[in-house]
Amino acid sequence: MAGARRNLPKGNKPLSTVAERIAAAGAGNAIELRGVSRLFGALAALSDITLSVRPGERRAVLGSNGAGKTTLLNCVTGDFPPTAGTVRFFGEDVTTLPPHERTRRGLRRTYQISLLFQRLSVRDNVYLACRGASRGRFSLIRTRASDAIMQSVADLITLVHLEQVADRLVGELAHGQQRQLEIALALAGAPRFILFDEPAAGLSPNERGDLVAILTALPPHIGYIIIEHDMDVALRVVESVTMMHNGRIFKEGAPRAIEADPEVQQLYLGGGHG
Repeated sequence: MAGARRNLPKGNKPLSTVAERIAAAGAGNAIELRGVSRLFGALAALSDITLSVRPGERRAVLGSNGAGKTTLLNCVTGDFPPTAGTVRFFGEDVTTLPPHERTRRGLRRTYQISLLFQRLSVRDNVYLACRGASRGRFSLIRTRASDAIMQSVADLITLVHLEQVADRLVGELAHGQQRQLEIALALAGAPRFILFDEPAAGLSPNERGDLVAILTALPPHIGYIIIEHDMDVALRVVESVTMMHNGRIFKEGAPRAIEADPEVQQLYLGGGHG
């Protein structure tokens, strides 16, 4: 057995190690935070956060401004690594990995502020996202209309209800359509988990309805965390809720239980929410 290990091709790991990693990824949570804290000088933006989200689970993280919601996402993505604690993604410790390595492992994220190519078309934006997530992203060969990547582009545009404006410049789109496009970009490259940072911000009632329909129609194997001020949107698209207050977890439960909780109503909904 020792000889077999010595004769492994260079760069290969023992099968037992590979099997253990695969088993850990299969059995673990999609997102797992243990004792995560984040300090900015003397300010504790997060304090001892422990949170687990299963593969395929849809979770809302809610709270008032300053509760720590966006900082929580930043710790998961690596934009602001935690000061203390660990972050695991499908069983793998990613606490010290840079953001691009987490992206390579299937983690995606949208932002409060749009990060789109305003002078390119919807189709070109989605194509660049798909190309950037593909193995051939550095190839100089021109993509043909029959290539699989072009079908993926068309599928994503349809999924986010933008087929009627696919060839319009992004800068000409309504705000809600730009938010829908951001979801398409997050879906490029077969993600395993997505973090949505206030996708309903600034949307009209009709646009919120479109957003709910899009999130509800996502493939069931893709889990997500959504942080959102609009509870009417958030509670319609998730199966579990984490409420935050002053950088700590305040309550956790099913949407109906959270909505009916007297402390939640008093603190976040003004006590008159029915």
